[in-house]
Amino acid sequence: MNHIDTASFYFSPLRSANELINRALAPYPDDLVIVTKVGPGRDPSGEWLGMAEPAQLRGQVEENLRQLGRDHLDVVNLRLNGVVSLAEHFGALAELRQAGLIRHLGLSCVTPAQLAEAQAIAPVVCVQNPYGLDQRTAGSNGLMDSCRRQGIAFVPFFAISGQRREAPADDTHDDALLAVARAHGAAPAQIRLAWTLHRGPHVLAIPGTSDPAYLAQNIAAGALRLSPEDMALLEGVS
Repeated sequence: MNHIDTASFYFSPLRSANELINRALAPYPDDLVIVTKVGPGRDPSGEWLGMAEPAQLRGQVEENLRQLGRDHLDVVNLRLNGVVSLAEHFGALAELRQAGLIRHLGLSCVTPAQLAEAQAIAPVVCVQNPYGLDQRTAGSNGLMDSCRRQGIAFVPFFAISGQRREAPADDTHDDALLAVARAHGAAPAQIRLAWTLHRGPHVLAIPGTSDPAYLAQNIAAGALRLSPEDMALLEGVS
């Protein structure tokens, strides 16, 4: 694994994700890409504060830099939260990219129109949206295909939990999903991940887990090869 997704607003009363990453991995390997995100804020108690103003994004970027112990961020995603036009927010990040604090820019939770709006301001290297067997909006609205045509990485989250979002993954599964899992000697969650990755070479899933055993399972899912028959069988799964 050489891609880690994080943010300064991922924290508990005891620790922050960024500081754990720093403690575990610094000095960072040359091939490691740490992708963080800005936009929404949280107060010290963990309550969400809504979308930051464009002028506040520099502070969020600098907080990620401080926690990660870096002088630049590899990729920063602008996560939209109730924003229709992203021009001012994305423009503020483009200025920080020009200043050398950020190498590449991405987007999170966006529509095809918002991707086009951002592309007119600065290059976009990745898009993070929910996507999986039971959450296929990014496929039906053309966003995933738009990313493929433009050489933009599509980075789905909730590929395992789907509509359950942050809740634990469902322990009941469609018969077709179970059949494919049995045929490959794999867990249903692994098949969900493999299906997502099979949507195209530009797809890079970011499954999250707090269990080392599930982490190993998630990594192993990248080696699964689903047949056209498997993919056809899974098309009806929700």
